[in-house]
Amino acid sequence: MHRPTTAPPRRRARLAVAATVAATLVGAAALAGGVAVLATSATAAPANISQGKAATASSAEGPDFVAGRAVDGSTGTRWASQWSDAQWIQVDLGATATLDHLELRWENAYAKAFTVKVSNDLSSWTTLATVTNGSGGTQNVQAVGSGRYLRLDLTQRATGYGYSLWELAVFGTGGATAPTHTPKPLPPAPPGADTSVTHHEFQANCVPHHTAPDDPIVFPGQAGASHDHTFMGNTTTNYATTTASLLAGRTTCTVPQDLSAYWFPTLLRNGQKVVSPSEQTIYYKSGILDYRKVVPFPQGLRYLVGNMMATKDEFRTAPGTVEGFECGESSFNWDIPTTRCPAGSQLNIRYQAPSCWNGVDLDSPNHKSHMAYPVNGECPATHPVPVPMIEFKLSWPVDGDLSDVSFASGRGYSFHYDFFNAWDPTVLQALVEHCINGGLQCNPRGFDLYKPWAGGVLDEQYRLIG
Repeated sequence: MHRPTTAPPRRRARLAVAATVAATLVGAAALAGGVAVLATSATAAPANISQGKAATASSAEGPDFVAGRAVDGSTGTRWASQWSDAQWIQVDLGATATLDHLELRWENAYAKAFTVKVSNDLSSWTTLATVTNGSGGTQNVQAVGSGRYLRLDLTQRATGYGYSLWELAVFGTGGATAPTHTPKPLPPAPPGADTSVTHHEFQANCVPHHTAPDDPIVFPGQAGASHDHTFMGNTTTNYATTTASLLAGRTTCTVPQDLSAYWFPTLLRNGQKVVSPSEQTIYYKSGILDYRKVVPFPQGLRYLVGNMMATKDEFRTAPGTVEGFECGESSFNWDIPTTRCPAGSQLNIRYQAPSCWNGVDLDSPNHKSHMAYPVNGECPATHPVPVPMIEFKLSWPVDGDLSDVSFASGRGYSFHYDFFNAWDPTVLQALVEHCINGGLQCNPRGFDLYKPWAGGVLDEQYRLIG
């Protein structure tokens, strides 16, 4: 539910506040017998070091009110939380910074009480300021200290709504600036065209190619060390796979420039392998609310999704599960259903991967910790880079009594899968920007059949358009 708001304060107010603060500092220095020192090349003046940085929050009122709106430099956009007292908003300054003060530009729904904290590791926090009588409007808060992460812990609302900030400006020196992601805009829509955003995705569909007891992520260089996997996408994937070997390979995926490897435990029926001859659906979606921030995977990124050691309840509550197993009219099964599946039906599963990357590592010791799932629709500060959220939608040609059906890894709830990125970077970037950032529902060539005016990415020969 959205509510009317007042217009954001004019920039003149900010200048007036700055002038008042400057006059106060000069006056204080005079009273103390000191000298007011103007900034020189040797003493940098505090600047807004939070603008454009990665921001996260405890909640958001909706996709247009996520934390990043409070640090985008615009007084026409805002972050708005859910309607409860205990909330927070946090900014990653990119590197350790020296802080001077904050300028908070509140919408009508402001905080009466909050604390300002900093940290270098997201574990140990230092309180720089405590406010118990917030008055809203444009509020300056002295917050002298240093740290990479700044957090407002908001504890008391002034209204019955949540908390709402037009801008959270952190003034200081240091930090680091990440390059801005500016996707190519869509062509203009014709008059009367439907421009509503209901999806932000494209498909990268692939046919299963071979099976082998290999896993080049978990057991690299070790032939036969894994349970049996079904491989799709790159046709060369085996125990010795590397980024270079994938780039030299071929693919069963619809888009020839997708040389990535995708694999999952082989389905068994009475001990015999079941491999679908059909193209499997692989979605590339936005896992965060602000789909315009999603960036392509770096080449060579690889990770494991799910946990083969999970219990049934852990599988049911895992952040990656979507609908569990389906067969005929039976859905939301957290193990392969043993009830009879109608003749001609198939066993299906949908499972989502994490979509937040730490921005540093292409892999990690457990093949998971460099990736994370979004929290409240945004990437956590520990994993600030939003990448496409892969969703497998797999099917197997089995029906009837499924009591003799399992995976090579065990029961149905042992399901997991792996991804090793070897996309052509130019093609992947074009699809991410056009389809995900553009808010479209694209086929593998980047066309939205419901919005043909938006154009596409690849022509009929899968060459980049324009």
